[in-house]
Amino acid sequence: MSTLFLSHSACLRHATPPGHPERADRLRAVAEILSEERFGKLARDEAPEGNLDLVTLCHNEHYVTELRHMAPTSGTIYVDGDTSMSPGTWDAIMRGVGGAVAATEAVMSGQHENAFVAIRPPGHHAETNKPMGFCFFDNVAIAARHAQRKYGIERVAIVDFDVHHGNGTQDIFWSDRTVMYCSTHQMPLFPGTGSRGERGDHDTIVNAPLVSEDGGVEFRAAFENLILPRLKSFGPELIIVSAGFDAHYRDPLASLNLKAEDYGWVTRQLMDIADASAGGRIVSVLEGGYDLQGLQESVAAHVGALMGA
Repeated sequence: MSTLFLSHSACLRHATPPGHPERADRLRAVAEILSEERFGKLARDEAPEGNLDLVTLCHNEHYVTELRHMAPTSGTIYVDGDTSMSPGTWDAIMRGVGGAVAATEAVMSGQHENAFVAIRPPGHHAETNKPMGFCFFDNVAIAARHAQRKYGIERVAIVDFDVHHGNGTQDIFWSDRTVMYCSTHQMPLFPGTGSRGERGDHDTIVNAPLVSEDGGVEFRAAFENLILPRLKSFGPELIIVSAGFDAHYRDPLASLNLKAEDYGWVTRQLMDIADASAGGRIVSVLEGGYDLQGLQESVAAHVGALMGA
């Protein structure tokens, strides 16, 4: 089993204000844990730069052009209450897009069985025409669309276990019968979407909200009772993971109580489904996770599972 790890130093140069939870130290923490000897067999490469043709697979061209023009050459600008841009942000954003797409190509071509992409800023809150919640472009959505366009696959599943609901991904695929979006997340919590009743035009949106203080038992039950059966019946040819680790009990932005072993467990469940219908193909892209120790523990469990450890 071959697992690819992609990242890029440009993602460290997206500067957020002091005290902001989405900070460069997150990627440094991921790099540190994955430098340990137990991850020595990871195939490693740099995330290439994405291009605007890729971005417009999922985002409005006017929005993309406007955001590009807003990118500052000095200082910091806010595009919403908690989402800001610095001089290094645009390059970081485009490495995120390029990394998600390159990982997808590596997996679809059979070069690697699965991949983990450690980039920032995250992406799953970005809607077709607006940034939101630290996010600018929806990396996993773009990767899914690219896989369909380049490789002709009919069914892609996006599985999102970030503690915040991926409203952007849901928005992009709401009326698309070829992409299934499945999410566990805490409710009520930002961004306020993700109720069970939100199912999309073709019943391909699967939301399994959790409540404050839920932990591994409730998380696993949400997958076993709702998400995994729906994924099996859908039969995805590729699984893309919005890998947010902020449902960890240490995380400061929410109040779920997952532990590292829960992330290892869900990864192995998704691998079983990928083995059954997708030739084992999984691409995982980092979203949230704001406590550095919790992030390291969770990433180690997730990537270790991808490697078959």
